[in-house]
Amino acid sequence: MKFWEPIKQKLSDPIAGLQFSGDGTIFRKIAFCILGILIIFILIVGMYWSREPAEFSISQNTAAKLAVNGNQYVLGAATTSALIQVAETLLRKPGGYLTNDVMPPGVYLDNIPNWEFGALVQVRDLSRAFRESFSRSQSQSVEDPDLIISEPRFHFDNDSWLFPPTEVEYNEAVESLYSYLGRISDPQDVDAQFFARADNLANWLLDVESRLGSLSQRLSASVGQERINTDLMGESVTERSALASPEAAIRTPWLQIDDVFYEARGASWALMHFLVAVRKDFEQVLKDKNAMTSLDQIIRELEASLRTMFFPIILNGSGFGIFANHSLTMANYISRANAAIIDLRNLLEQG
Repeated sequence: MKFWEPIKQKLSDPIAGLQFSGDGTIFRKIAFCILGILIIFILIVGMYWSREPAEFSISQNTAAKLAVNGNQYVLGAATTSALIQVAETLLRKPGGYLTNDVMPPGVYLDNIPNWEFGALVQVRDLSRAFRESFSRSQSQSVEDPDLIISEPRFHFDNDSWLFPPTEVEYNEAVESLYSYLGRISDPQDVDAQFFARADNLANWLLDVESRLGSLSQRLSASVGQERINTDLMGESVTERSALASPEAAIRTPWLQIDDVFYEARGASWALMHFLVAVRKDFEQVLKDKNAMTSLDQIIRELEASLRTMFFPIILNGSGFGIFANHSLTMANYISRANAAIIDLRNLLEQG
C-alpha cells in the first residue's frame, strides 16, 4: 500500500486534470473518446463514399483505352470502352464496390449500393448484347471467346463478399473486355469483330425499354396509386397462369423509396454513357434511318435526370402537394426517355 500511494496521488494531481478511481473511470473515458472519434471518422468516410460518380467523356475515355495497346479508333471501340469504364467505376470509385461490404461504413450505406445495382443491370444487358449480337454477323456465327467469359462474370452474385468476392469476378470480366477491345482495334486480328447494324441496336434497345419502363412504374408508385390491370389488353385469346384483380393498389414501401430512386439514378448514369458511345459507333446507321435526333433527345432526358440534388434526403411529397417528390421527377425524365427509345427502335426496325 505504501508503494501504491505515491502513484495514486500523482494520477490524482489536479494539474493533470485526471481523477483516478479504483473502478477504472479514466480508462472508460479514454475508451469513450476513442469510440466517439472512430464514429465521427466512419460517418465522414461514409458521407464521402456516398457521393455519386461524376460523368466522364466518351471520346477521352475511348482514346485512353485504345492508347493502352497503341491502337487507333475502330468501329465498336467507343461502346466497348464505355462498358469497361462503367464497370471499372463500380469497382474503383471512392470506397470501391460497396454492395457486398460487411464492415462499416459500407455495411450501413444503402444509397450507393442501390446506385451500383442500377448501373450493374445496364452493364449486364449491354454485355449480353455484345455476346449475342454486336460481335456476331448472324445467329449461326461463333461467339467471341472473350465475351463468353465477360458476360457470365457480370451476372455473378452482386453481393458475394467471400469465396469468391464479387469484385474478383467483375475484374475478370473487365480484363476480358480489354482483351476484346485490343483485338477489334488490332488491324492484324480478323477474328474479333463488331457489327454496327440496325437490328443489333434495336435488339439491345428492347432490353433498355423494358428496364426503363419498370423503373418508371416503381418510381411513380412512391405516392401510391390505383392501377387498372392491363396485362391482357388487346389480346383476345391470351391466358395467364393465375387470376389477378382488375384493379390493384400499388405503393412503394416508405423505406424503399430512396432505394428505387438511387437505382434509377445508377441506371440512368450508365445508360447515358452507353448511348453517347452508341451515337459514335452507330453514327452511319442512325443517319441512314434519320434517327440521330431521336437518340440525342434520349441522351438529353437522361442527362437531365442526373442533375445535382441540393437536398440531403429524398423527398416524397404528394403529386400536387407543397413538398417536392424526387421520385416523380425522376419518373418523368425516365418515362420521356423510354418513350423516345420506343420511337427510335421503331425507326430502326423499319425497312
